[in-house]
Amino acid sequence: MAYLYNIIFYQPILNALVFFYDTIAFRDFGLAIILTTLLVRIILFPLFHKGSHQQMVMQRLQPKIKKIQELHKDDKEKQSKALMDLYKEHGVNPFSSLLLLIIQLPILIALYQIVRSSLGAGTLNQLYSFVAAPGVVHATFLGLINLADKNLTLVVLAAIAQYFQARLAIYRMPGEAPSQAQKIASQMSFIGPIMTIVIFYGFPAAVGLYWLVSSVFSVAQQLIINKKLKEKYGQ
Repeated sequence: MAYLYNIIFYQPILNALVFFYDTIAFRDFGLAIILTTLLVRIILFPLFHKGSHQQMVMQRLQPKIKKIQELHKDDKEKQSKALMDLYKEHGVNPFSSLLLLIIQLPILIALYQIVRSSLGAGTLNQLYSFVAAPGVVHATFLGLINLADKNLTLVVLAAIAQYFQARLAIYRMPGEAPSQAQKIASQMSFIGPIMTIVIFYGFPAAVGLYWLVSSVFSVAQQLIINKKLKEKYGQ
C-alpha cells in the first residue's frame, strides 16, 4: 500500500514541484505549488467534473426521489430498486462526492510530507532521471510567505473560496421548499470552511495554498457546470 502511494501520489507531486520550481516558477516555491495544483486539477478534471455534475443532477432529481420514497415507504426493497433505477437512468452515482474527498486526501498528505522534509537529499533522491535536483529549495512564496510555517491568511482565503464553491453547488427548484439534502448541503457550506480553518491552520502554509488554488479552480469549474445544466434543464 505504501509503495502504491509513493508511486501514484508522492513521487509525481514531488517531481512536479521540483520541476516547476527549477524552471517556469523562477525558483519560487509558492508558484511551483500553484502550477502543480493546476496540473493535478487538469489531470483529474474529468473525474472532478463528472462528480460535481452528478451532485447537481442529484439535487434536480430530489422531487422524483421524494416521490419514490413516499410511494414505496412501506417497502424498502422496492424503494431501493426504484432509486437505483432512477440513478441509472440519469447516469448518477450518489457516492460520487465521497470519492472526490478520498482522492484529495493522499494528495494533501504527500504535499505535507514533502514540505516537512525540507526537500533534503533523502527526498530529492526520489526525483525522476529527467528532473534535475536544485541546489537549495527555499520554501517561500513571492519572497514574503514562508510556506513551511503556518499562515492564517492563506487558510482563511481557502475557506472563503470553498464557501463560494459550496454555495454554487446548491440547487433549489424555483417555488419548491428546500429538500433535506439541500438543507444539509447549505449547512455544510458553512461547516466545511470552518473545519478548513480549524484543521489547516496547524499545517504548513503550503497545504493552505494548495487548498486555496484547488478551491478557486473548483469555483470556476462549478460555474461551467451550472451554466451547462441551466442550458440543458432550462433552470
